[in-house]
Amino acid sequence: MSDTTTERPDIAAIIGANHGDPFAVLGPHVERTGAGDEPRLVIRTFQPDAVAVTVVDALSHEDLGALERVHPAGFFEGAVSGRSDYFAYHLRVDWPGGSQVLEDPYRFPIVLGELDCHLLGEGNHLRNFERLGAHPITLENVPGTAFAVWAPNARRVSVVGPFNNWDGRRHPMRLHPGIGVWELFVPGIGPGELYKYEILGPHGHVLPLKADPYAFRTEQPPSTASVVHGLPKHEWNDGTWLAERGGHNDRHSPIIIYEVHLGSWQRVPEDYHRYLTYHEMAERLVPYVKDMGFTHIELLPVHEYPFDGSWGYQPLGLFAPTSRFGTPEDFQFFVDTCHQNGIGVLIDWVPGHFPTDAHGLASFDGTALYEHSDPRQGFHLDWNTLIYNYGRREVANFLLGNALYWMEMFHIDGLRVDAVASMLYLDYSRPSDQWIPNRFGGNENLEAIEFLRRMNTEVYGRNAGEITVAEESTAWPAVSRPIYAGGLGFGYKWNMGWMHDTLHYFQRDRVHRRWHHNNLTFGLLYAFSENFILPLSHDEVVHGKGSLINKMAGDDWQKFANLRAYYGFMWTQPGKKLLFMGGEFGQWREWDHNSSLDWHLLDYEPHKGLQRLVRDLNTLYRSTPALHRLDNELNGFEWIEPNDIENSVLTYMRRSDDPNEPPVLIASNFTPVPRYDYRVGVPVGGYWTELLNTDAPLYGGSGVGNAGGVEAEEVESHGRPYSVTLTLPPLGTLILRPQG
Repeated sequence: MSDTTTERPDIAAIIGANHGDPFAVLGPHVERTGAGDEPRLVIRTFQPDAVAVTVVDALSHEDLGALERVHPAGFFEGAVSGRSDYFAYHLRVDWPGGSQVLEDPYRFPIVLGELDCHLLGEGNHLRNFERLGAHPITLENVPGTAFAVWAPNARRVSVVGPFNNWDGRRHPMRLHPGIGVWELFVPGIGPGELYKYEILGPHGHVLPLKADPYAFRTEQPPSTASVVHGLPKHEWNDGTWLAERGGHNDRHSPIIIYEVHLGSWQRVPEDYHRYLTYHEMAERLVPYVKDMGFTHIELLPVHEYPFDGSWGYQPLGLFAPTSRFGTPEDFQFFVDTCHQNGIGVLIDWVPGHFPTDAHGLASFDGTALYEHSDPRQGFHLDWNTLIYNYGRREVANFLLGNALYWMEMFHIDGLRVDAVASMLYLDYSRPSDQWIPNRFGGNENLEAIEFLRRMNTEVYGRNAGEITVAEESTAWPAVSRPIYAGGLGFGYKWNMGWMHDTLHYFQRDRVHRRWHHNNLTFGLLYAFSENFILPLSHDEVVHGKGSLINKMAGDDWQKFANLRAYYGFMWTQPGKKLLFMGGEFGQWREWDHNSSLDWHLLDYEPHKGLQRLVRDLNTLYRSTPALHRLDNELNGFEWIEPNDIENSVLTYMRRSDDPNEPPVLIASNFTPVPRYDYRVGVPVGGYWTELLNTDAPLYGGSGVGNAGGVEAEEVESHGRPYSVTLTLPPLGTLILRPQG
């Protein structure tokens, strides 16, 4: 044995784990000792703490000779007698406690091809998830896993895990210069292995171990390791749904979304209050949603996230369905079950920010890689999170590939993009001295705008019927208008203004409502400027805001009556619908992500009645073209009397685009006083059937109504040739339609 460290800085660098090109040193190399000498094959390997290493022919299993231990730390090298070209070999390593036959990862070729490298380098590899991350493959007839990670400013990257005692010296990776991607095929590593990346930063400091940004599976939090898994595989049975999906998501179709937090919809109290699994949710949640008549489920983020209290809105594993409820294939089964039952699945997607956890994306290679370096651009003051650098092509490619990954691998029907306003404005929630204007001096985030437009272009360009939905809380114009018309290209936008205005109205005592009547009517001034979804979301039942039922004014009876009347109003207003779980039966308690919904409340008739109403509203909305066909178009809505402030009454019509479909009349009385002989103008005579009355005894109401319907008289009112005289129930909404 000889110590040649001082003469061989390459060996010293390998031993010290600071060599940026391990393939230049390790593995097989054809060399000549001098001019005119015959070439010979030299093999080098670093096996810390090994006693001896012998080269073994992989085919004949013949010993080809021991390598010389040239450094006591475990660096071995030697020429293979009679060999001058590359061949398949094994290494038999003698340890103090025994021997082990190993594959040498440094004898295998490059995995990433030229086209992949080119597309990754220019930020146009929209199937980046097929190349980056950990992929179990067979290379040269040897099973193993190909690892690849983007870390352009690192001096060295190693893949570590239990398979190498988390020792970054043992598996340093190969750098592809120019694109900053490191790769290594590790033979013998397969699905289920834990791993992370050990990164030596540009200043020579070893960073905290990093989880794989492209991990397809992770340990269950609070553990943070990535898990070798490969692209999830499932035998899908939703072909009929996919073929018809465009019709289910179209703006002329009925869309009623049930928003769900999977960790708290229902728990298993007899088993230590554990979560339901994805399979159990397929067995329980899907039949419930189908029975209630919702058309879609929207899931709060299911990407892996470290902190339960973030509800998933601070994700770190964008490519991994959270392991809290099962495997990626289990989640595929859940989506498949939804589709087979005629239910679409939307997921909340968070491209606006990410948490600062040391094992995540923050300073990933020792520099501000995914985030901006300047905190005025890269740090969210509200959430103490980091903001993606959308102007960096590799970061935009990471997010774009992720959006398409969920649609392709999991058949997701749409992305509801979280916190779009925070992406659009450089000065979002910032003091005047804490933001940097764009190149034109404005507050618009031009890179984020371009990213969102490209994301929508790619999603809708697939022509697979998927949709995107923006949670955008400002008056930014044309969010859900086509890009060619100057819009952002989203399919739909949450109508946050409608939600806030109407909730403020229903929180007020009846005697004050006349002064706030415009809270109910103002939204119609802009209702058709976007393709709106009317949301009563999770954001309105947390952080001390109280539940929906508790927001309502009055005593308990009035609270239920108010909420029923509100739902009747909401389901007949222009726009698609969204309701957060628990709102359908009037949960008293504010939502708690750590506990199940209060399903026992359905033992009580007021709650059961409210649930019946939501089910019937869903059924009526879906089956009545006038209530959904023109949700996003002006000619689908017509005021009859919007200004009856004294009585707090609203009357209006909804229409379909089919002239053969009858219109629908809606009359809402938002005081606890019945209104008798209330005349309303209608366009046609004949009998008008009372389709639904939110004050019906079936729903827990007082039963005031019109005995099934009324006959229109040829008496002009509200500028219409006919009119009906209605009995308006207290705190109630009526829905009527002409017969024939």
